[in-house]
Amino acid sequence: MSPGEKLDPLPDTFILQPPAFHPVVPYITTIFGGLRAGKMVMLQGVVPLDARRFQVDFQCGCSLHPRPDIAIHFNPRFHTAKPHVICNTLHLGRWQAEARWPRLALQRGASFLILFLFGNEEMKVSVNGQHFLQYRYRLPLSRVDTLGIFGDILVKAVGFLNINPFSEGGSEYPVGHPFLLKSPRLEVPCSCPLPRGLWPGQVIVLRGLVLQEPKDFTLSLLDETARVPVTLRASFADRTLAWVSPWGQRKLISAPFLFYPQRFFEVLLLCHEGGLKLALNGQGLGATSLGQQALERLRELRISGTVQLYCVHY
Repeated sequence: MSPGEKLDPLPDTFILQPPAFHPVVPYITTIFGGLRAGKMVMLQGVVPLDARRFQVDFQCGCSLHPRPDIAIHFNPRFHTAKPHVICNTLHLGRWQAEARWPRLALQRGASFLILFLFGNEEMKVSVNGQHFLQYRYRLPLSRVDTLGIFGDILVKAVGFLNINPFSEGGSEYPVGHPFLLKSPRLEVPCSCPLPRGLWPGQVIVLRGLVLQEPKDFTLSLLDETARVPVTLRASFADRTLAWVSPWGQRKLISAPFLFYPQRFFEVLLLCHEGGLKLALNGQGLGATSLGQQALERLRELRISGTVQLYCVHY
């Protein structure tokens, strides 16, 4: 892309807000486009040994005076005889009736991964891969445009994602895999072994950031003979995304081109009987055909291109 060239407009559903790494608490940030059903916020961090409490607030604005409404207040408390979580809503300066969950799934001194999934009528929360609670909205979700994190918590990463669009996959929280936080992160090009091949229901998750002056991006799956039956390639020259056959034939994927410099992206590949389903930034984009025996013979995932990877899970 030449300097000064304008980006093609993207539908809001295709835009993912970049993650924040090691933010200082208290941390307040705008949620790009606000919250809506189908969104997911991922919080990765550590509870200090001396923690008393912390809170995650999904706010309707960020003003100090008057205090904004808080549609969802998530508040783990460790200092009581029976640690617990409180959820509540602040409306016009008044707290409503609080909801309480005992048996706190978070521990002092331990790391955690919390997922907040937003549905049509309620929010679901998982902690370290296990469903923990659900909370019905008391204010319209469409009013929420700000995330606030306060209290005794060490935040390693905050991610803004979309819920897995695939109805298959056998897990309520199938894409909640942590970011790679160690430096250097997974270097590109990279190779990941698939010792057992792929099987129906398995999901490959790839998250990253397109670097400046991108030249290419390719995701390939190789079998035990080093043949490449599956290739997904983004062409920056003509702004297209395509499946590429072992014989070099391209099958274009009808979707907005989102691999622009400094844009965050997520690729999901769901293995099913008959091939692989593709989703970009949480939006399903069809599938490519591949027989079950060919899927089982796959042995390697290769990623190349001018991208920085934050998560690779398979």
